[in-house]
Amino acid sequence: MSKKYGNLWYLLFTMPLFLIFLIVVVIPFLIGIYYSFINWNGIPSSPKIFVGLDNYTTLFQDQRFIDSAWNTVKFTVFALISVNLLGLIFALIVTAGFKTSNVARTLLFMPNLIGGLILGYIWRFIFTDGFKQIGATTGIDSIFFNWLLDPNYALLALVIVFTWQMAGYTMVIYIAGIQGISDEVMEAAKVDGANLWHRMTKIIFPLLMPSFTICLFLTLSGAFKIYDVNLSLTNGGPIHSTELFAMNIFNEIFGYGNYGLGQAKAIVFFVIVAIVTITQVIITKRREVQM
Repeated sequence: MSKKYGNLWYLLFTMPLFLIFLIVVVIPFLIGIYYSFINWNGIPSSPKIFVGLDNYTTLFQDQRFIDSAWNTVKFTVFALISVNLLGLIFALIVTAGFKTSNVARTLLFMPNLIGGLILGYIWRFIFTDGFKQIGATTGIDSIFFNWLLDPNYALLALVIVFTWQMAGYTMVIYIAGIQGISDEVMEAAKVDGANLWHRMTKIIFPLLMPSFTICLFLTLSGAFKIYDVNLSLTNGGPIHSTELFAMNIFNEIFGYGNYGLGQAKAIVFFVIVAIVTITQVIITKRREVQM
């Protein structure tokens, strides 16, 4: 086949995907940037008043938006640590050669298959009725009570649910990284007298950096953008103590009808997520070790 026909086939198969990406992602994003400079309540017949950068200056004076940003930062930090720590521990356990490893992998991965809304409602029952019953039965009501009514525990409950959902997914990625480490390298380390701690810190962890890069990126982006679990588990309560970025933006646009201000928040949100995730990828990529 000539180069000319090869390019035609390439265009034929890539053009539909490019058009879908253009219609679904690029054009709405550009329209969203335009909306961030206007004052509009979302009703088609209502006038769109150009206000320049007023929406961007207003959002930094919105205490509720600032609180949601702080809640998102706290949630993301805790989730980043718990998801990847638990996922790595799961991966090390199921690759240790136990007979029930395949069953364990399946059971640990299953929470990721449950939709976020359903997951939130399941854990909402656990944190309300389940914890209350355990506390009444055991008498340890200082721990087992309705966490979702306490601002100090509600965000922790959200972290637990997100961790339970994502740990199995990161486990699969870490398993692939562990299985990619050469057996000869591990055997040579054992022959040289390296104990388990040295093998973990000097061989396994450095060679798992590509897996760390992927898992940290997925956890960061997922934690920043979480909405479904936030909605079904706490709905931002109590007293907006668990209202995260995405929920604040949704409420601003569809709850209060401030399309311009809400879209300005969305643009700022996009920039923050892009900067954080790109920085993380650059830092971890530099630490990757090639075998």
